[in-house]
Amino acid sequence: MSTGRRRAEGVHESSAAALNEALAASVDERLRNDRALERGRMVVEAVARRGIRSAPVLNALAAVPRHRFVAPVLAAAAYEGRPLAIGHGQFTSDPYTLARVLELARPGTRDVALEVGAGCGYQTALLAELCAEVFAVEWLPALAERARATLQRLGHHNVHVGCFDGSGGWPAHGPYNVIVVAAACEKVPSPLLHQLAIGGRLVLPLVGPGGKPRLTCVERSSDGFTAHKDAPCASMTLGGRFGMGTPVAQA
Repeated sequence: MSTGRRRAEGVHESSAAALNEALAASVDERLRNDRALERGRMVVEAVARRGIRSAPVLNALAAVPRHRFVAPVLAAAAYEGRPLAIGHGQFTSDPYTLARVLELARPGTRDVALEVGAGCGYQTALLAELCAEVFAVEWLPALAERARATLQRLGHHNVHVGCFDGSGGWPAHGPYNVIVVAAACEKVPSPLLHQLAIGGRLVLPLVGPGGKPRLTCVERSSDGFTAHKDAPCASMTLGGRFGMGTPVAQA
């Protein structure tokens, strides 16, 4: 093969690769922006009007396409501001509750976050918009795989999804500046406290008197831990070794 022909083919391959990258970016942009007007209305009517003031949190909710994380049959209801079933007896919380969790957790752009109970990956995507890196754990294999695929498709490459009992956290990647737990406990799992960085915030539903969960923010300082109770919320119970629900089978 002549040098000129090899050079021409090299230019052609380079151009094709550049075109493929441009098309992929274009598809990703369409995925992120479709139904943007509906998301905007949801943010205003179901979240901001109920008291959420954090601009980064509101912007994340406006950016992430919630309908991409639920089954097609429920996609039309994605911006109604209510919880949605995600299969396997699980659900994703309403946008207001997720926004309040994030507002309490105060994730920063340099923070590393741990999410216990990734579910369909919607809250994971919100964290990915707000943090430098996110480690998310989901113990149901079908949900973990679906979350991983959706997050990759939408371009959230700063997310790592693990499939195992997350009630003990993910110690290999700690300490974490932010930890959010999707399911309720009677007390904070001790491994999560150990994995919280000094100055970090851990937000989870804690079950109080009467058995009703209440969002609680635990902050760690050099002097120890301080807990602040917030709003009541609907929540599943946390399973696993350090949870209070059905134990997760150990390998």
